[in-house]
Amino acid sequence: MHPGVNCISFTGGDTGIAISKKAGMIPLQMELGGKDACIVLEDADLDLVAANIIKGGFSYSGQRCTAVKVVLVMESVADVLVEKVKAKVAKLTVGAPEDDCDITPVVSESSANFIEGLVKDAKEKGATFCQEYKRDGNLIWPLLLDNVRPDMRIAWEEPFGPVLPVIRINSIEEGIHHCNASNFGLQGCVFTKDVNKAILISDAMETGTVQINSAPARGPDHFPFQGLKDSGIGSQGVTNSINMMTKIKSTVINLPTPSYTMG
Repeated sequence: MHPGVNCISFTGGDTGIAISKKAGMIPLQMELGGKDACIVLEDADLDLVAANIIKGGFSYSGQRCTAVKVVLVMESVADVLVEKVKAKVAKLTVGAPEDDCDITPVVSESSANFIEGLVKDAKEKGATFCQEYKRDGNLIWPLLLDNVRPDMRIAWEEPFGPVLPVIRINSIEEGIHHCNASNFGLQGCVFTKDVNKAILISDAMETGTVQINSAPARGPDHFPFQGLKDSGIGSQGVTNSINMMTKIKSTVINLPTPSYTMG
């Protein structure tokens, strides 16, 4: 709010929304939270999907804005996919970062408490726990929650930790609807061998970026990186960031000669 500030670029979450409300006419570039959806169709390569769910959902202990935050899988292939993901979760190592473990403590006790609140809500409302919930201080063991329903907090809120909900869907439209009903719109992904369906679903998803047959990712620095709704304002990336931090000014030269007139 200082008069000397003429541009704000911020990466974070709710704090970014608070900043934007106070910024007035100051140009903003905000990269905030996400609830990145992974839509899985019947014809998807489920081994590829499982590998990307592990990479997308549990790398950095899920503490990525572009992490897979909810899996929306067609009912007909859900059982097989869940079993494949469970087998991979069982192989993840848990412990201290200096031991090069796959899952390490989340950033703070308050973050761990928030994640635990989401887990307890899901348990009370009947989600299926694919692993036993386990926590030691800030360290939370990876957890896959199956049969999650829209009335559970974990279906909508961003845990920013190693807890991943699976929602079973019966149509593509149901998956798109859940994705677009979120107040976030950073990234998403769709797994299918049908490129036509992939493009149509990508067009329908209200997110800044859609990955086809791969987990969401920031991408190279020159790629545009943007979110919709509460996920942000503007677009990052080398060129886009320079343009955002540049003001356009036009100078028009009117030559001192008589102008032509009609008639």
